[in-house]
Amino acid sequence: MLEGKTIVIGVSGGIAVYKVCDVVSRLKKLNADVHVIMTRSATEFVAPLTFQSLSQQPVVEDMFEKVTKWDIEHIALAKAADLFLVAPATANIIGKIANGIANDMLSTTVMATKAPVLIAPAMNTNMYNNKIVQDNIDKLKAYGYNFIKPDSGRLACGDLGIGKLANPETIVKEVTRYMIGNRPLAGQKILITAGPTREPLDPVRYMTNHSSGKMGYALAEAAAEKGAEVTLISGPVTLEQPANIKNYIRVGTANEMFSAVKDNLANQDIVIKSAAVSDYRPKTYEDKKIKKGSGDLNLTLTRNPDILQWIGKHKNDNQIIVGFAAETNDVMENGINKLKKKNMDIIIINDVTRADAGFGTDTNCVTLIDKKGNKKDYPVMPKKELAHVIFDYITHDYSDSITRDND
Repeated sequence: MLEGKTIVIGVSGGIAVYKVCDVVSRLKKLNADVHVIMTRSATEFVAPLTFQSLSQQPVVEDMFEKVTKWDIEHIALAKAADLFLVAPATANIIGKIANGIANDMLSTTVMATKAPVLIAPAMNTNMYNNKIVQDNIDKLKAYGYNFIKPDSGRLACGDLGIGKLANPETIVKEVTRYMIGNRPLAGQKILITAGPTREPLDPVRYMTNHSSGKMGYALAEAAAEKGAEVTLISGPVTLEQPANIKNYIRVGTANEMFSAVKDNLANQDIVIKSAAVSDYRPKTYEDKKIKKGSGDLNLTLTRNPDILQWIGKHKNDNQIIVGFAAETNDVMENGINKLKKKNMDIIIINDVTRADAGFGTDTNCVTLIDKKGNKKDYPVMPKKELAHVIFDYITHDYSDSITRDND
């Protein structure tokens, strides 16, 4: 199954090291080419010879061991890796990676690789729940590192709680998914709108909203990582263009975004409208700066086109349309009404009055509801993680329910 794939496993010091022996054995049975890097602390729990025997490759321990071939070891392994697994990952190694510290072979090689990195934490419950450790984990997730959640149960120290290294079967399944099944959107075309729009009053001023575009850009990055051909239509944001985006379109006003959507809708398989489009614009535009007067200034506003409603009317039977409902009151009721009124397949509802969700934040907390009435609540998580959760829902939960109906 994994023939021709190179997996580098970084083993840091913890009692769970013994479980990684089973991981190496299972990956070898799947015909993977496995290379092991051990920290000095890890060698106190399991001898390098054990991993050498299981992987059938030399185990790398020391950055300064005698050179036997002219190939800088950490760079060679970093380049060779199709996937880099860190297991068990202690609080120490997580902290090093999160803060750019590279002072041993493992941390140095992780820094040098461009392969996907999977991190499987294992530590005491109190350490795992420590705010510093959780901040480091969130930081790495935001950078695109992936985590295998630890199990709960009785730990080696005698405590009960979360912190056990995930079982070897789970780890190997995650590795396999990343190696051969992490592109569920390959061949799919996805249109995503992101950010705010700006409606000019005069050459100096405009109307807009607080949208930062972070959620839409996270969705675009996740879709590209999963193999999709992405068209991203972006309002004015300070974010950099995401990597691997097929078609990147910058717009300013709601009408410009509407025009770009109409031009690109026809061949899309999935449309996700996460942009916060201005509902109104000034009825007239002054070509000179409006000067401050002695009294109040009255503005007449006119409706902008409802892009999502237009998409709902013009979508074909095979397209999946996903919208966002950023609400401040009657959150669920307003979100469900929007789902029905605009003929969407899925609505993503969030309360933007929360400090940890909504505009400008790096995290979000949402409820997903589809047109069949299925509902899923998700806790606060980084937007980059939520983007993958949303696509997992689209490609698994929602698509599976449609398939069952067709059957």
